[in-house]
Amino acid sequence: MNLLHVDSSASGQGSASRQLTAAVVQALTAADPGLRVVHRDLDTAPVDHLDARLMPTIRPDPAQASTATAEEHAQADAVLAEFLAADVVVIGAPMYNFTVPTQLKAWLDRILVAGKTFAYTAEGPKGLTGGKRVILVSTRGGLYSAGAPAEGLDFQETYLRAVLGFIGITDFEIVRAEGLAFGPEQRDASIAAAHASIPALTASIAPALAA
Repeated sequence: MNLLHVDSSASGQGSASRQLTAAVVQALTAADPGLRVVHRDLDTAPVDHLDARLMPTIRPDPAQASTATAEEHAQADAVLAEFLAADVVVIGAPMYNFTVPTQLKAWLDRILVAGKTFAYTAEGPKGLTGGKRVILVSTRGGLYSAGAPAEGLDFQETYLRAVLGFIGITDFEIVRAEGLAFGPEQRDASIAAAHASIPALTASIAPALAA
């Protein structure tokens, strides 16, 4: 079994999402010591944002020659190949300004590729990666869960659910720590609660890892 571990926080060692993704991966590795883990750090090794020159790396246009370098094509291929090879994907996604970090958006732009992760059909778009399990580690300074006054400003989890659902992923679980900007006590309590949720999540996934 293959696990892809994606971190996107720009907060370094103080990042709550990095702490929690590491705990999730450690728990899953303990459940299956043979689990093959690939770690992609989008802060220390960012994926280039798409522009007119790089768009042909994911959407080749026979009418227009690509000016992207061989290295840039190789990067696009590697990002997509890592994702396609993964059975489990752990994504660290802090909320930045009500949505996902720009470096995570750049990565998503490289995995949403027509003919690879989704297809347009006569019945409409069809996701092609439905066999994967995704564990989203969601961290945010405010409170945006269902029923919170700021719920309508959540373009982070809602966006990720939509975009992953578009490529067929419905097996989606969340480890969430929010209210992190409400003082040290709230931050510590929220992170501790997120850590406490990990064993049950691991237990639900372990049988599939062992299969």
